[in-house]
Amino acid sequence: MDNSSGVGVLDKAALVLSALESGPATLAGLVAATGLARPTAHRLAVALEHHRLVGRDMQGRFVLGPRLSELASAAGEDRLLATAGPVLARLRDITGESAQLFRRQGEYRVCVAAAERPSGLRDTVPVGSQLTMAAGSAAQILLAWEDPERMHRGLHSSTFNAAALAGVRRRGWAHSVGEREQGVASVSAPVRSPSGKVIAAVSVSGPIERLSRQPGRMHAPAVMAAAERLSEALRRASE
Repeated sequence: MDNSSGVGVLDKAALVLSALESGPATLAGLVAATGLARPTAHRLAVALEHHRLVGRDMQGRFVLGPRLSELASAAGEDRLLATAGPVLARLRDITGESAQLFRRQGEYRVCVAAAERPSGLRDTVPVGSQLTMAAGSAAQILLAWEDPERMHRGLHSSTFNAAALAGVRRRGWAHSVGEREQGVASVSAPVRSPSGKVIAAVSVSGPIERLSRQPGRMHAPAVMAAAERLSEALRRASE
């Protein structure tokens, strides 16, 4: 299939953005993924960075930039965020715990939506918070279905291992007890795009005293149901 639009520079810019869809890339990685000459790939990536369509992570690698999310929201295409509010509120009400939606951004996971427990002891994660990908049930979800190379890199400094992620894939959910923060437990499940790719993690979190040291036993079914509702909303929107 011919993907050429007839406007060469736009076609090449689209190649760069598509290459970054799978995660951060060095200049050498962009060259390998796009087939562009090194000077061309560098020139395009820097130009896209100027317009915030491309950014850099902490290691200086190229990543998709914040302007893409802004454009998607403005166009009303971010069905996930549009649907997340009611689903998270329902999950909070069912479990009695704070609920969050996380997306991966480079080496971090970002809370993009939340429904907080209204009173009492709770785990508050404000929208926009950047949390580690090295600990926590949402980090496990966002890493468990990655390609092997990216998963291996993510496991290098994590509190969990490959066997734990294999268990996550088998069960379809993850839980953590005191991984990210002492005294806090959480349960998470994957949200999938219409193509089946894991694009976000739905979580509930709260004090271990309420969630226990086996929080999945209490809340995995509700968290998985919430994640499936969001995945289904994305499938319907794509039809």
